Amino acid sequence: MTKPIYVLNGPNLNRLGTREPEIYGKTTLAEVEAMCRKAAGARPIEFRQTNAEHQLVEWIHEAIDAGSGVVINPAGLSFRSIPVLDALKMFPGPIIELHISNIHRREEIYQHSLMSKVATAVIMGLGPDGYATAVSAMVRLLEK
Repeated sequence: MTKPIYVLNGPNLNRLGTREPEIYGKTTLAEVEAMCRKAAGARPIEFRQTNAEHQLVEWIHEAIDAGSGVVINPAGLSFRSIPVLDALKMFPGPIIELHISNIHRREEIYQHSLMSKVATAVIMGLGPDGYATAVSAMVRLLEK
């Protein structure tokens, strides 16, 4: 049985489509999930969102045991969460960090992601379409 790709989403991403659409677009998280599933083809996806740091850590722990790759948009936790960073450091497979906006064009507080240090790749600034790009790239990484 093929292990799933974990697509994990951090705080406030449940508000996609209504939250600051000039930055994040009008695509909802449900639409993002559909894009991810389409991009994954036959490979299974575990698609999840939480507003709680501890839950994100638990899901990364689950992925360590049961996942093939992690696509993660840690959202605001990108810039302050040592627990999420430490959990990602334990993941043995590829990790793609994803941001809807280009964090380097944002306010200074959003410009330094702790997670980038452990990510295999970082995708940012493609809007919600970045999710499909990330999942497609993950599928290719796992096929190598």
